Amino acid sequence: MRVNKVYTKTGDNGETSLISGKRVPKHDIRIKAYGAIDELIAWSGLIRDTSENSEIQSTLMEIQKQLMTVAAQLAIDSEKDFPKNLKPLENKTVVFLENEIDKLTADLPPLRNFVIPGGHILISYAHIVRSICRRAERHVTELDQHAPISATIIAYVNRLSDYFFTLSRTFAYELEVEEIKWNGN
Repeated sequence: MRVNKVYTKTGDNGETSLISGKRVPKHDIRIKAYGAIDELIAWSGLIRDTSENSEIQSTLMEIQKQLMTVAAQLAIDSEKDFPKNLKPLENKTVVFLENEIDKLTADLPPLRNFVIPGGHILISYAHIVRSICRRAERHVTELDQHAPISATIIAYVNRLSDYFFTLSRTFAYELEVEEIKWNGN
């Protein structure tokens, strides 16, 4: 029986390969950008597995699929290297997030203060993902300064952090956990 090994040892010298095969340092801004997206994919799965709301689970699965596309787009250094079996992220994914945010917001009380994360593990998870998303956005926009990135990706990651903030509030509402408001004191 032939065993495919997970380890390749090709990264032992501190480099990794982009989709094109080009070798770059593991600390390259492109690697940081799609690495943060990878974290978003994993944490989104944790929320999906922890939530009992089937509609939210379905939305999170769709988001994970969209993030896989984002990671693939960020892992190329030239559009010609984009895998033929994938379609680049389209503006309709940004609209998808906006629609999901609007659906969640419709049931929530207005927010007039910042909130302090916590109160339930799902609320905390959503805030962790929101903050990872903000880091991913910083890396993606930094990469954009060196190599142009799709404006759709930048808008998508920005909107995604709004989604996870709204999701945290939705969990608080559904679980009847009082949001801890912060007013600067």
